[in-house]
Amino acid sequence: MGIQRMPGIDAHYSTGYEEARLSEGEGKLEWLRTMEIFDRHAPPPPACVLDVGGGAGAYALPLARRGYVTHLIDPVLLHVEQAQRAARGQPAHPLASARVGDARHLPFADDSADVVLLLGPLYHLTGQSDRLSALREALRALRSGGVLFAAGISRFASTCDGLRQGYLREPDFEAIVKRDLLEGQHRNETERPEWFTTAYFHRPAELAEEVKGSGFVLADLLAVEGPAWLLAELGNWLATDEDVEVLLRAIRRIEAEPSLLGASAHLVAVARKP
Repeated sequence: MGIQRMPGIDAHYSTGYEEARLSEGEGKLEWLRTMEIFDRHAPPPPACVLDVGGGAGAYALPLARRGYVTHLIDPVLLHVEQAQRAARGQPAHPLASARVGDARHLPFADDSADVVLLLGPLYHLTGQSDRLSALREALRALRSGGVLFAAGISRFASTCDGLRQGYLREPDFEAIVKRDLLEGQHRNETERPEWFTTAYFHRPAELAEEVKGSGFVLADLLAVEGPAWLLAELGNWLATDEDVEVLLRAIRRIEAEPSLLGASAHLVAVARKP
């Protein structure tokens, strides 16, 4: 089966903004926390990592620099080209591969990887059958005991962002949010890229059930940013190493609190292959 084209998603990412998205503000917080969670659960290098839906290499490239054997796959050609170009800038720590591909049909052998990152596919695959296919492909590619990191966007993220940014004052955005809450199906038919693109937003327990239902043993379900992404002065918190550590400690203390999981923009399920 070929790669399923998703015109709205392709158009959203065609601007190339994803290359720098995780370098500042809430994106930087997302990156810091994701790497922190990775370090807590992943085996040491030179373990083999499949970064599925890896974008422009925000995670794959630093993991390669650490000594991981890192393969990147993404459905967007521009992202793969950006990752390949960036990899040429670290010749001592190249990516093992970077190619266009589909999370539901991975070009990797059974039992060949130690870690699979699904840090984007589960929210861009809007049908549950497609999400389960991606999870089962990750399970197939992992060795016994291998680790999965599977991210989802919270069902309540658009409500929180709409309040923070004032978007909820606009009827078009409020209509999007109503559907998000009812169905989890986020559809942005406007020309406002800041309102994101076609996606599925999970309830926390639903993400955990999809991972477990695919054959994984769930180790953790964690808030990535917690409520900290809503801070108006988030940039100030990220300006010094001392403040960053205070911020990360605060999130760590509540990262697994069930009553607060939905307040995080992103969730991550950490699981192992039996």
